[in-house]
Amino acid sequence: MRTTTVRYAVPVTVAFAYLADPRNRPEWQSSLRRVELLDEGEPRVGMRWLDHTSVGIVPEMMITELEPDLLWAETGRWRGIEADLTLAFAPHRGGCSVDVEMDVRGHGLLRPVGWPATGLALLAVRSDLRRAGSIVASRRVA
Repeated sequence: MRTTTVRYAVPVTVAFAYLADPRNRPEWQSSLRRVELLDEGEPRVGMRWLDHTSVGIVPEMMITELEPDLLWAETGRWRGIEADLTLAFAPHRGGCSVDVEMDVRGHGLLRPVGWPATGLALLAVRSDLRRAGSIVASRRVA
Protein backbone atom coordinates (compact mmCIF):
# COMPACT_ATOMS: atom_id res chain seq x y z
CA MET A 1 0.00 0.00 0.00
CA ARG A 2 1.28 3.47 -0.90
CA THR A 3 0.01 6.81 0.40
CA THR A 4 -0.01 10.50 -0.45
CA THR A 5 -1.96 13.61 0.56
CA VAL A 6 -3.66 16.18 -1.66
CA ARG A 7 -4.87 19.57 -0.39
CA TYR A 8 -8.07 21.24 -1.61
CA ALA A 9 -9.12 24.90 -1.38
CA VAL A 10 -12.73 23.90 -0.71
CA PRO A 11 -14.51 22.54 2.38
CA VAL A 12 -14.63 18.81 3.02
CA THR A 13 -18.33 18.63 2.08
CA VAL A 14 -17.65 20.04 -1.40
CA ALA A 15 -14.62 17.83 -2.11
CA PHE A 16 -16.33 14.70 -0.76
CA ALA A 17 -19.56 15.22 -2.73
CA TYR A 18 -17.60 15.61 -5.97
CA LEU A 19 -15.09 12.78 -5.51
CA ALA A 20 -17.53 10.24 -4.08
CA ASP A 21 -19.81 10.34 -7.12
CA PRO A 22 -18.54 8.08 -9.93
CA ARG A 23 -20.52 10.08 -12.49
CA ASN A 24 -18.03 12.97 -12.07
CA ARG A 25 -14.96 10.88 -12.78
CA PRO A 26 -14.62 11.31 -16.56
CA GLU A 27 -14.28 15.05 -15.90
CA TRP A 28 -11.21 14.70 -13.71
CA GLN A 29 -9.74 11.22 -14.26
CA SER A 30 -7.41 11.45 -17.23
CA SER A 31 -7.62 7.77 -18.22
CA LEU A 32 -11.42 7.66 -18.51
CA ARG A 33 -13.60 8.04 -21.56
CA ARG A 34 -16.83 7.36 -19.67
CA VAL A 35 -18.45 5.69 -16.69
CA GLU A 36 -21.24 3.16 -17.15
CA LEU A 37 -23.36 2.82 -14.01
CA LEU A 38 -24.41 -0.73 -13.18
CA ASP A 39 -26.41 0.50 -10.17
CA GLU A 40 -28.49 3.68 -10.33
CA GLY A 41 -29.02 6.20 -7.55
CA GLU A 42 -26.83 8.13 -5.20
CA PRO A 43 -23.37 6.86 -4.26
CA ARG A 44 -23.53 4.15 -1.57
CA VAL A 45 -21.63 1.11 -0.38
CA GLY A 46 -22.02 -1.64 -2.95
CA MET A 47 -22.68 0.73 -5.89
CA ARG A 48 -21.02 -0.64 -9.04
CA TRP A 49 -19.95 0.85 -12.37
CA LEU A 50 -17.62 0.19 -15.28
CA ASP A 51 -14.71 2.52 -16.02
CA HIS A 52 -14.28 2.71 -19.80
CA THR A 53 -10.63 3.74 -20.14
CA SER A 54 -8.86 5.38 -23.05
CA VAL A 55 -6.69 2.26 -23.51
CA GLY A 56 -9.70 -0.07 -23.75
CA ILE A 57 -9.49 -1.65 -20.30
CA VAL A 58 -12.93 -1.81 -18.61
CA PRO A 59 -12.60 -2.64 -14.92
CA GLU A 60 -15.67 -3.20 -12.75
CA MET A 61 -15.61 -0.77 -9.85
CA MET A 62 -17.46 -0.84 -6.54
CA ILE A 63 -17.75 1.52 -3.57
CA THR A 64 -16.61 -0.46 -0.53
CA GLU A 65 -16.76 2.23 2.17
CA LEU A 66 -18.64 5.49 2.41
CA GLU A 67 -18.79 7.66 5.51
CA PRO A 68 -20.03 11.10 4.39
CA ASP A 69 -17.36 13.78 4.62
CA LEU A 70 -14.88 11.35 6.22
CA LEU A 71 -14.05 8.31 4.13
CA TRP A 72 -14.66 6.88 0.65
CA ALA A 73 -13.16 3.68 -0.75
CA GLU A 74 -13.46 1.62 -3.92
CA THR A 75 -12.22 -1.63 -5.35
CA GLY A 76 -11.66 -2.19 -9.05
CA ARG A 77 -11.24 -5.57 -10.74
CA TRP A 78 -10.08 -6.41 -14.23
CA ARG A 79 -8.94 -9.90 -15.15
CA GLY A 80 -6.12 -10.82 -12.74
CA ILE A 81 -5.67 -7.33 -11.30
CA GLU A 82 -7.42 -5.84 -8.28
CA ALA A 83 -6.93 -2.29 -6.99
CA ASP A 84 -8.12 -0.54 -3.83
CA LEU A 85 -8.31 3.22 -3.43
CA THR A 86 -9.20 4.90 -0.15
CA LEU A 87 -9.73 8.63 0.37
CA ALA A 88 -9.85 10.04 3.92
CA PHE A 89 -11.07 13.63 4.24
CA ALA A 90 -10.24 16.20 6.95
CA PRO A 91 -10.55 19.98 7.34
CA HIS A 92 -7.28 21.82 6.69
CA ARG A 93 -6.57 25.59 6.75
CA GLY A 94 -9.77 26.88 5.17
CA GLY A 95 -10.08 23.89 2.86
CA CYS A 96 -9.44 20.22 3.31
CA SER A 97 -6.88 17.50 2.92
CA VAL A 98 -7.45 14.15 1.30
CA ASP A 99 -5.23 11.30 2.44
CA VAL A 100 -4.93 8.76 -0.36
CA GLU A 101 -4.11 5.07 -0.02
CA MET A 102 -3.57 2.94 -3.11
CA ASP A 103 -2.91 -0.77 -3.41
CA VAL A 104 -2.75 -2.82 -6.63
CA ARG A 105 -2.54 -6.60 -6.48
CA GLY A 106 -1.92 -9.08 -9.24
CA HIS A 107 -3.23 -12.62 -8.97
CA GLY A 108 -1.80 -15.75 -10.53
CA LEU A 109 0.71 -14.97 -13.26
CA LEU A 110 0.07 -11.24 -12.73
CA ARG A 111 1.13 -11.31 -9.07
CA PRO A 112 4.55 -9.67 -9.77
CA VAL A 113 2.95 -6.54 -11.27
CA GLY A 114 1.20 -5.51 -8.05
CA TRP A 115 3.94 -3.58 -6.26
CA PRO A 116 5.28 -1.57 -9.23
CA ALA A 117 1.72 -0.96 -10.49
CA THR A 118 0.79 0.48 -7.09
CA GLY A 119 3.49 3.15 -7.39
CA LEU A 120 2.55 4.07 -10.94
CA ALA A 121 -1.16 4.10 -10.10
CA LEU A 122 -0.59 6.37 -7.10
CA LEU A 123 1.22 8.92 -9.29
CA ALA A 124 -1.69 8.96 -11.75
CA VAL A 125 -4.31 9.12 -8.98
CA ARG A 126 -2.49 12.02 -7.32
CA SER A 127 -2.37 13.95 -10.58
CA ASP A 128 -6.05 13.26 -11.24
CA LEU A 129 -7.03 14.27 -7.70
CA ARG A 130 -5.16 17.55 -8.13
CA ARG A 131 -7.14 18.14 -11.32
CA ALA A 132 -10.36 17.43 -9.40
CA GLY A 133 -9.30 19.96 -6.77
CA SER A 134 -8.77 22.63 -9.44
CA ILE A 135 -12.20 21.89 -10.91
CA VAL A 136 -14.10 22.16 -7.61
CA ALA A 137 -12.13 25.27 -6.57
CA SER A 138 -12.87 27.03 -9.87
CA ARG A 139 -16.59 26.28 -9.57
CA ARG A 140 -16.66 27.63 -6.06
CA VAL A 141 -15.15 30.94 -7.19
CA ALA A 142 -17.29 31.30 -10.31
